[in-house]
Amino acid sequence: MNRSPRLRPLVCALLPALCCLGSTAAVAGTRVPMLPPGNALNPQSPFATLYLPQNLPSAADASVGPSTWTHAYGSPQHNAAFPLPASAPLWARAGVRWNFPEARAWPLSDDKPFGAGVYGIKEALPVQTQFYGNALGVSVVGGVVFAESDDMFAYAINAHTGKLIWRSSPVGNTLMGNPLVVGDKVYLSAGNVGFNFANVMRFKNNPASAGRGVNISYNGIYAMDRKTGALDWYFPTRGDAMPTPAYDGGRLFITTGAGSAVCIDATNGALIWRDHLGGIANMSSPAVADGRVYVAMSVKPFLYALDARTGKVLWRGTIPGAANTGMGDVSPAVSDGIVVQDAVANPEDVGGKPTLETLVRAFDASTGKVLWTYDMGRGHKVPAFKGGVPMIHDGVVYVGSPVTSAYVALNLKTGKPYWRWPVPNAGAAGAGRGAPTYYAGTLYVATGPNLYALNPKTGRELHSVHVGGRFGIVNPTIVGGTIYLGNSWDWVNAVPLREVNPAAHT
Repeated sequence: MNRSPRLRPLVCALLPALCCLGSTAAVAGTRVPMLPPGNALNPQSPFATLYLPQNLPSAADASVGPSTWTHAYGSPQHNAAFPLPASAPLWARAGVRWNFPEARAWPLSDDKPFGAGVYGIKEALPVQTQFYGNALGVSVVGGVVFAESDDMFAYAINAHTGKLIWRSSPVGNTLMGNPLVVGDKVYLSAGNVGFNFANVMRFKNNPASAGRGVNISYNGIYAMDRKTGALDWYFPTRGDAMPTPAYDGGRLFITTGAGSAVCIDATNGALIWRDHLGGIANMSSPAVADGRVYVAMSVKPFLYALDARTGKVLWRGTIPGAANTGMGDVSPAVSDGIVVQDAVANPEDVGGKPTLETLVRAFDASTGKVLWTYDMGRGHKVPAFKGGVPMIHDGVVYVGSPVTSAYVALNLKTGKPYWRWPVPNAGAAGAGRGAPTYYAGTLYVATGPNLYALNPKTGRELHSVHVGGRFGIVNPTIVGGTIYLGNSWDWVNAVPLREVNPAAHT
């Protein structure tokens, strides 16, 4: 239930906090004493770590969903869909509905973002995504929903009841990623879109010395205790760590706003290798497949394939005319030996207004050979994240573009288009940023304030549900009968699948 006034106080600050004293953290693999996050010396601090064990899932509920979460959007293919066996609890198969208000929850019924009077609707929408609520979707592991928010908190929420298990603010920085969950740890990535004046001057004089997030806040990867939310260790990065890392074989792969790709030990944060590629990683999260790490950078617009063991560059490719932050905003998707990347490109003034086109390109994952390129069309320049995150399922690429406010389906091997679906009432900032999710014969899309169900063969809209708020770079995470979502209005939403698709069989 939404009980939030227009400026909601930090509700959880009024709850009793169970805080862990005397914790330690590892910096670049070396464990050093430090105070636990959230000022445990003052349990009533609004940033104190909250741990509410009474809200942990039951033994039966803890079996719901995948056992690990290793990539942004759930996998290298970006399809966050997880069917359940017939033995799963009834609630999980039938679906649940709840809305969890995070620390700065803005009323879901309010269709105007905070700051609209100053920035205007078009600019205020992405600003709220970048500095206020959840930029990406959520992770669901073992009956728990894990979320990162730009309100500087990470959350663990009971997937069945929507009740808070823990809330932690490890550092005063935005958390724009998709939490990774492996074993007893949750990995968070910290860093914001800041590019201060000193870095502007550095970039002007020597672009290689500049970087997004450099000397702005405490950027890096934070490893938290999965059960309690207590900080275990911290790996600092020069430049932001906005992109979600990828996990494979006991290692975390990171890209940064200072243009580096980094590999660390996932157990203790020890550095394994670092490769400075140049450019800037914005929101492009790495993908790992078959011993290679695929990362994309902006400014110097390249997609790289790195050897996962050594960090050596195996090949690099680009998209012709890639503009500004184009490639470094989009996370590459990998499937069947093919890497798919898109970028906004070829800026041009049309009728006195700036426009861009969106190009989708497929590369051979082993050699970097270009397999095909598809032009999604030209449209007006939109603010902030201008690309769409591709998703691959069963030989088909599904991808949107906020420049054209449309989704397309393309043949993975040839790039042949199957259909195009324009997003209804796309809004001033454009729609189509998040990856779709394919589940049980239906395609689900979260964009604007709505959830849509589409026929994946034709692109025909089957049904839609108004949730409220705004979905940024959000993919629907579907577990059994429930769709879980992060929201720019600083909520986590759970919506029964059958409400979005009445014909669904769960």
